[in-house]
Amino acid sequence: MDNISFLLSSSPSSLSTLQNLNRKPFRVSSLHHNNNSASPNSPQKISYGLRRKRSQGEFDNVVNFASAIDVLSKKKRPDLAEKLLVEIKSEGYVPSCATLSALMLCYVDNGLVSHAHAVWEEIINSSFVPSIEVVADLIDAYGNLGCYGEVLRILRDVTLRNLNSCSQVYSLVISCFGKRGQLVMMETVMNEMVLGGFRVNSVTGNAIIKYYAEYGCLVEMETAYGRLKRSRILLEKEGIRAMASAYIKEKKFYKLGEFLRDVGLGRRNVGNLLWNLLLLSYAGNFKMKSLQREFLSMLEAGFSPDLDTFNIRAIAFSRMSLFWDLHLSLEHMKHEKIVPDIVTYGCVVDAFLDRKLARNLDFALSKMNLDSSPSISTDPLVFEVFGKGDFHSSSEILLESMWKEKWTYRKLVAIYVKKMYRSNQIFWNY
Repeated sequence: MDNISFLLSSSPSSLSTLQNLNRKPFRVSSLHHNNNSASPNSPQKISYGLRRKRSQGEFDNVVNFASAIDVLSKKKRPDLAEKLLVEIKSEGYVPSCATLSALMLCYVDNGLVSHAHAVWEEIINSSFVPSIEVVADLIDAYGNLGCYGEVLRILRDVTLRNLNSCSQVYSLVISCFGKRGQLVMMETVMNEMVLGGFRVNSVTGNAIIKYYAEYGCLVEMETAYGRLKRSRILLEKEGIRAMASAYIKEKKFYKLGEFLRDVGLGRRNVGNLLWNLLLLSYAGNFKMKSLQREFLSMLEAGFSPDLDTFNIRAIAFSRMSLFWDLHLSLEHMKHEKIVPDIVTYGCVVDAFLDRKLARNLDFALSKMNLDSSPSISTDPLVFEVFGKGDFHSSSEILLESMWKEKWTYRKLVAIYVKKMYRSNQIFWNY
């Protein structure tokens, strides 16, 4: 007996067994050895509680084995799934659309592209209509394998059948190409979508901006942004962040400021993001007067500063050793009841230690709560401009260590000061 077999029935008529699928469990036998079994050569039987389901418009001989195939797919056994399908068809039964869809995904997940293509052809040439969820999973699976031709084949087949989900499938294919950096193919599909009379919605339009920001050049990104504006689609928060990150990576702080003003600093549905990024564009070039001027403009516009606002200014003051401005910023922060994080403490510690003013550090930190638990809440875009300070980097290593320690800012500062003192001693010994 082969090590992979289906125990459908031992009776002369296995058709009668399948007719009772709604009452009897279907058993799959395989020679996966069980370490706890007394006999290692005995087959392990896996029982699936399957049901026979008939939907409106389906014939009596249509059966649903999707759940069993899903289990086999997770166990990396597409061979068993294929034998199950053959056995069903040999008994005169028709696998449901859900069964075929599950089998197709099972093949793709296990790298059997030609088998999956054959099942797709069977579905598309029948009266079955695959659900948009199945199509989405299939496109994503093909994308993971780099089978972009199969993705385009699915798009072609869906559009030729004029299914109601055409617009959704176009968006799925655009996302599939975009998030894998296939910008030329993404652009081609988008143009085909527009020529086909389908409108690019806000979600897809913003996703395209993100893909160009991540994988394209600034010119391509700006072209896509201009196209979005002409379509009267609002650039959302994630799109703004993606474009800002692209400008920051290229050190184009002036262009970043122009972009933010074009989006509109008065928008309130994105919180302080636009204003904080504008402050960051000036702080990145250490244009301190412009930084202060725009901060006052932010207050006059009715926006309340948050942690990111204060930390952007505090980092700039710290790097430029502007102690009085740093002190006033901390006082303002306390007045606004904004809780500082490890970045804020790091600005104070690094500023004083860099200038060999460790004796004044206790006074500088006296108005801050050193016994609170450390946290990091600053926007990662800030680190893309300034990087992480020495105190921040050193403290992160301690916080991520395996020490079962209840850390406070007081402990972190004490360890860091001691570390810097020792490093100076080693330097002078040489």
